[in-house]
Amino acid sequence: MIYKNVTDISLGLIVKIAIDAGHEILRIYDRYDFNIEYKNDCSPLTMADKRSHQKIAAQLQKYYRNIPVLSEEGSDIPYSERKSWNTFWLVDPLDGTKEFIKRNGEFTVNIALIEDQKPVLGVIYAPVLDTLYVAKVGVGSFKIEHTKQCRLDDDKDIMEQGTVLPCSKNEDVVKVIASRSHMSQKTEAFIEQLVEKHPRVEMMSSGSSLKLCLVAEGACDYYPRFAPTMEWDTAAGHAIVEQAGGYVYTVKGKQQLTYNKSCLRNPWFIVENR
Repeated sequence: MIYKNVTDISLGLIVKIAIDAGHEILRIYDRYDFNIEYKNDCSPLTMADKRSHQKIAAQLQKYYRNIPVLSEEGSDIPYSERKSWNTFWLVDPLDGTKEFIKRNGEFTVNIALIEDQKPVLGVIYAPVLDTLYVAKVGVGSFKIEHTKQCRLDDDKDIMEQGTVLPCSKNEDVVKVIASRSHMSQKTEAFIEQLVEKHPRVEMMSSGSSLKLCLVAEGACDYYPRFAPTMEWDTAAGHAIVEQAGGYVYTVKGKQQLTYNKSCLRNPWFIVENR
């Protein structure tokens, strides 16, 4: 299929790719003897990361041969090559490897489509939860639970069976979500500032890109991130938040996060639904 613009992309196909990758991850997750390697930055890597990457990359290249793929597990593509990419897939084949290792179920498969450095489509699938978050410019943002019971072949199926986001709103309490694996003094200071401004502030925690999804839902109001992340960690969730009417912006300058930078590390940012 030759890609022209985002309307050419079948959400149903990308959802299927994400779910298939999730099932590949679960084959490893259900074993108790999977090996853990460590990358140069000391972050963990498992066979599940590798198999999910292989599954996603092969399928995306099969159906959309003119769109390059940038994945966490294939992120050594030099900027001199990718700087000319106007459109590309940005993939985290297993977001939340630490959560995977802890076996708490809070890990996801993330697939985003980037155009002009902005996310225009995002799919996040949580295999253990069997929960899907989907967004596309011109279509909206949706949550689908119990996906095994759903037929999700195209955009229409997703719009009919998904719950439109945001689907809830906290009127009398401000909820802040942070990472289970990363907490910093800056994050604590941000929360303290909210406490000074609002009578009720509650703290939530979650792993992986589910934090962005919970903001998109309206289940929480803020996700401050004052710790390192990479572009593939946020792109799909960024699309889901924006299409739900929320915001993802840098702490410095309050600018929208951009993608395919020479350095793939994100600046500190805040996600909010207000």
